[in-house]
Amino acid sequence: MEEGKKITKDELDNIISNSKGKIIIIDFAAEWCGPCRMIGPVLDKLAEENPNIQVIKVNVDENSDAAVEYGVRSIPAVFIYKEGVQTDKFVGVKSKEEIIKLL
Repeated sequence: MEEGKKITKDELDNIISNSKGKIIIIDFAAEWCGPCRMIGPVLDKLAEENPNIQVIKVNVDENSDAAVEYGVRSIPAVFIYKEGVQTDKFVGVKSKEEIIKLL
């Protein structure tokens, strides 16, 4: 997903439901958010190291409707999906090792 592109909840739901064996990580964040800037590269590195991981970055300032529909109240908010089912979510910054444990 291109950064800065508006995305709807339906589009996110479609990505998740068509993930076919991939782990989908949705990163709700904003450019002005310091912790968001810290976790973004960690998630990118995970996706780079594992072709079964896809990271979708959602800018909450530009996609507030999708953030509201997913119940995002604080950022960074990270949602993890496997086989189309949400398996975990967290708010704030976690280390790469902590995230791997959630996967």
